Amino acid sequence: MALTESEAVGLINVLPVECVASVLSFTSPPDAGRSSLVSTTFRSAAEFDAVWESFLPPQYKSIISRSADSSSSLCFSSKKELYLHLCDHPLLIDDGRKSFWLEKMSGKICYMLSPKDLLIAWMENPHYWRWTSLPDARFPEVAELIQVWWLEIRGKINTCMLSRATLYTAYLVFNLSSKSRGFVNLRMEAAVGGHKRRVFLDVKQEGVRGFNPRAGMGYFQELRWREEDGERPKKRGDGWLEIELGDFFNGGDDDDDEVEISVLEAVKAGMLKRGLIVQGIEIRPKSV
Repeated sequence: MALTESEAVGLINVLPVECVASVLSFTSPPDAGRSSLVSTTFRSAAEFDAVWESFLPPQYKSIISRSADSSSSLCFSSKKELYLHLCDHPLLIDDGRKSFWLEKMSGKICYMLSPKDLLIAWMENPHYWRWTSLPDARFPEVAELIQVWWLEIRGKINTCMLSRATLYTAYLVFNLSSKSRGFVNLRMEAAVGGHKRRVFLDVKQEGVRGFNPRAGMGYFQELRWREEDGERPKKRGDGWLEIELGDFFNGGDDDDDEVEISVLEAVKAGMLKRGLIVQGIEIRPKSV
């Protein structure tokens, strides 16, 4: 004989709240939130520190300790508050060279590598690049391109820093200033873990004059973008642009494995470029 809804809730309410909390710790943050609507027992269990501790990555204390404000970041009345804080407030670590946060739906680890954690060709030459501070940037300083003929940006991350059994995507997070030049329909080669793809750093533009590498050095003509030519950047909620560089799967079997990430010109076009503002390379779980 099937139980009515009220009978089922009544049976649930007689379970020890610790038992319910133990079950919830094997679910996910959204499931824990929804379960609080089932009954008062579930509502109490969903607030247990043991539940939210299970959603935090195993190394979260070690990561937080690498932040200048680590002591204040740990001072929360509950693990749930700490979890939500790390989801909504990225934490600067490693002397401000990286930004760390959690994906809210899964608790997976996310990072952004600042320009100071990247290898940018000619970055040390003040004639080509400069450090600048922007109010909407995540880091105290970002890299602004003055002018270069060859663009090359490289970074790497150790997989032991990331969540295991997770498919990640790497993005270049950037902007183009009002004085930017040389990026219209300029093909770039992105690579993540050795897998290459073609991308652009300018938004989709039709009927614009751009460099055609097939037509010879310095030759300009009207170019029309096709989807198969490569990915275009998308606008983020924070006002910056991002271009998807590629995916990699972190199985977690090798603690010393490094993933190399790069974006550089696909063809040495000999074109002067300026006005690119690099905030960093972001690594986060792939959206499905």
